[in-house]
Amino acid sequence: MVKEIDALEENQTRDFPYLPPGKHALGCKWVYKIKYHANGTNERYKVRLVALGSTQVQGEDFTETFALIAKMVT
Repeated sequence: MVKEIDALEENQTRDFPYLPPGKHALGCKWVYKIKYHANGTNERYKVRLVALGSTQVQGEDFTETFALIAKMVT
């Protein structure tokens, strides 16, 4: 995990924006998942970073909900 974060900083693909006065940043956590083959052996490891939105207050911290999901319709 440290190698991936170091690579992001080295390539300058991540930045830390300043928050407006009186505001606080949301917490986050890493969610790990192991994908398996049908015979039970490990196929790959997956990880994602999720925001902890449970500390938000509607009308104060946000006014609308945004979910980054793409649905392909054929």
